[in-house]
Amino acid sequence: MQLEAIKWCVLGCAVLMYVLIIADSSRKVLYSGCTALILIVLASIFKNSVFVQPETNTLPSFLYPLLHSLGTIINWNVLMIYLGSMIIASLFIYSQVPARIADAIVNSSKNTALAIIAILIMTGIISIFVENVATVLVMAPIALALCKKLNLNPTCFMIGLAVMSNLEGTATLVGDPPSMIFASFAGYNFNDFFFHQGKFSIFWIIQAGLLAGAIYFYFFFTKAAKEKIAVEKTPVISVFPAVLLLLMIFGLAGISFIPVELPFLSGIFVLSLGLIGLIWYVAVQKKSLQETKVLVKELDWETIGFLMGIFVVIGAIQSVGLLDDFSAFLAKICNGSRAKGFVIILIVSVLISGFIDNVPYIMAMLPVASSLATGMNLQPELFMFALLIGSCLGGNLTPYGASANVVAMGLVKKEGYPIKFSGWLKIAGTFTVLTTTVSALVLWLLWT
Repeated sequence: MQLEAIKWCVLGCAVLMYVLIIADSSRKVLYSGCTALILIVLASIFKNSVFVQPETNTLPSFLYPLLHSLGTIINWNVLMIYLGSMIIASLFIYSQVPARIADAIVNSSKNTALAIIAILIMTGIISIFVENVATVLVMAPIALALCKKLNLNPTCFMIGLAVMSNLEGTATLVGDPPSMIFASFAGYNFNDFFFHQGKFSIFWIIQAGLLAGAIYFYFFFTKAAKEKIAVEKTPVISVFPAVLLLLMIFGLAGISFIPVELPFLSGIFVLSLGLIGLIWYVAVQKKSLQETKVLVKELDWETIGFLMGIFVVIGAIQSVGLLDDFSAFLAKICNGSRAKGFVIILIVSVLISGFIDNVPYIMAMLPVASSLATGMNLQPELFMFALLIGSCLGGNLTPYGASANVVAMGLVKKEGYPIKFSGWLKIAGTFTVLTTTVSALVLWLLWT
């Protein structure tokens, strides 16, 4: 089978997968998995078509695509980090430490408006290390309780929780799957998210957006929430999950300093901490196996399954040269202009991620952004960071752009305040444009 025909087959499968995911996101694991399986079968039937087999391969040629996908293309290190961090995050929420901290913020603030902004900032900070949906769920009761005491419509507050969590999930290696995927592609360790090549890295760029977002929301609450209120302090169940969280953060930072790269070390470390947490949950907290099964079952297994399929699909797209072709196409449009390339990647990423899952998009576009920047003799970070910012912050644009948005909408609807698309866009759309613009300007100033 000719290479050009293989390219069209792979492209057709990928496009169909994207269309199906957009039309029915509830079955995205099925669609990505089936597409990956189809491409593996195609590679097995037509040797050296999708995945080129090395001359040293001693396995049956029809088995190579499957084993290559399982052993090389699927990034198990990323998956282990994600799974371990989800377990720690669930236990952290169970400990009620975040709720206790939020209560302390409310009681120590001069007025409720400042308390609300502090809670939104805290939501973002927690989301740096805890999955976005979990962050919204743990902070939502605090937000709703405050709004009831102040007779406030909770819509803006809940939207703020969602968009702030999505914003800060970009900031570190363990914040969100797109950041983990970026780190894997760019060879970034935990510390590189803070400083890289002697420059301020993506963490600080995102903090500029956080500051802009906090100022933006402050104006929503200065008139409606001037009075000061007190709340009862939530009792803390245990600080052990918080210790695990800190160990994960400092452990990943320490691993970054190891001069020799050890495969799967970060993933094994984070997953081990998660397993220790589960043992603590059973042995110390006296939870039954059934309760532990519920906790494990409620983890985001869907994203893990989705990622496995997407890794294979994007690997096939890259292997047949489609990403190189797209990079050449973008280079032609940009015509050597770094500003044009920067703006195109940023705006397209925001618009696409406002409507579809940003994981497959960022996996497909990272090699394109890197290749485009290299072809212009630029540091790849300029375009790769623009891609990361646009694809992650773009999820705030619509109520369906991120899972945290959907959760926030559902919670507010239960309170009797359904959010219309236009209502979301009015608040979160402005937030998205503002935070993306500020972050992009800081990125441009630091990396050009």
